[in-house]
Amino acid sequence: MENNISSIEPKELWKIFYDIIQIPRPSKHETKIITFIKNFGISLGLETTVDKVGNVIIKKPPSKGMENRKGIILQGHIDMVPQKCVESNHDFEKDPIKPIIDGDWIRADCTTLGADNGIGIAAAMAILQSNNISHGPIEALFTSDEETDMTGANGLESDVLDGKIILNLDTEEEGSLFIGSAGGSNFKAIFKYSKKTAEKENIAFEIKVSGLMGGHSGADIHLNRANAIKILSHILWKTFSKCNIDINSINGGSAANVIPREASAIITIKKEEFSKFKELFDKLNKDIIAKFPDEVSLNIKYETCDIPKYVLDNETKWGLLSSLYFCPNGVIAMSENIANLVETSNNLAIVETLHDQIIVECLLRSSVDSARVVVENLLKNNFILSKGDTKIYGEYPGWDPNLDSQILEIMKSTYFEKFGKVPEVKAIHAGLECGVLGGKYPDLDMISFGPTIKDAHTPQEKVNIKSVEKFWELLIETLENAPIQK
Repeated sequence: MENNISSIEPKELWKIFYDIIQIPRPSKHETKIITFIKNFGISLGLETTVDKVGNVIIKKPPSKGMENRKGIILQGHIDMVPQKCVESNHDFEKDPIKPIIDGDWIRADCTTLGADNGIGIAAAMAILQSNNISHGPIEALFTSDEETDMTGANGLESDVLDGKIILNLDTEEEGSLFIGSAGGSNFKAIFKYSKKTAEKENIAFEIKVSGLMGGHSGADIHLNRANAIKILSHILWKTFSKCNIDINSINGGSAANVIPREASAIITIKKEEFSKFKELFDKLNKDIIAKFPDEVSLNIKYETCDIPKYVLDNETKWGLLSSLYFCPNGVIAMSENIANLVETSNNLAIVETLHDQIIVECLLRSSVDSARVVVENLLKNNFILSKGDTKIYGEYPGWDPNLDSQILEIMKSTYFEKFGKVPEVKAIHAGLECGVLGGKYPDLDMISFGPTIKDAHTPQEKVNIKSVEKFWELLIETLENAPIQK
């Protein structure tokens, strides 16, 4: 049942958030939301521009008596990760998100909610709209396509912003102030294959892995959540070592920054090997379920299907299976400097069988560039040895912590005075745009903060209502306490 979230406090923020989630805005399909934000700025009589990569920049003059404060840039990204339940018919390019009030949380109807980063951009827009909040000069920077390759941040010109402080509104843990994030890169391997006619007397099966929790490939990578592609490749590799199987296709995953929740493969085997296959499959199924006790909805099954017209040639079959099986996945190293922080990880994100080639994609993250390069080389060697063509692209830098940050001290004291406790100061393994923006504007003082959002990048995404109110109050108090220009 859809609920009226516009009645929740702070109403000015939730009303705008509701308007935002009525507009389809998956990554790479952001024209409508760009137009909405642009028209919003123009309707307020504020200086509004849209640059060549789709960033919207809206500038608001200071309140009376606040002209001597440092300019603050409110920054968030306009796109969202499109994920839905298997049974959902939602079309992310056409349909609005349906919000549901569920106790202390707001979630969506079997899709991602888009609180990442819709709450952040709604907060910035509510500040722009308000006539009752004291603030110095404000620039709101709404960046495009953050969730895939940070198109907006990377394409931003280095001479369009005047502010000295960035408040990035894109983290998901209320009560924490983030001062650093990981860098990353994308990896792709392509297997070109030839088709071999399938033997008609064989049996064909579709093996399906489904029901996984998935999650954000940065923020959730340390939670030991199962990866559907890794499970499937494990089953196929072990089966291949005991039975003479052929493969028609392997598919799994949907986005580089999402831990894969589903994967499937169509295989064929000789009839006389079926009993061996079933015995092996049942044992593997039992072992895998035992390995991931928290994955309560994990489902691994096979179903008979029609014999396909063709299967992969033997060389490609062997190379693909071995490279997927041996591909590193999950946490690779923990930080030596910050407790409980992942330093380096890899997400085996996508495998897709096309007409004449198979594509494998990974997303690497690390707060140490040299460590990321080591994993890049490991991936390249793994897939090259299996006859895959590889490339690294979309590299983005990490954000180095600045413990001497002026805005950090202001926000720490503001949070304590407002809520009676000291906020945690952290770095995050996810990639934030602060690293890219800091490279273009090296003198910026930057903090990232936000409300509590759980299970981002999954259909279970939800945002805590009370945490949004606290996030909003901290944002207002920070603007009112902005440092004076020297």
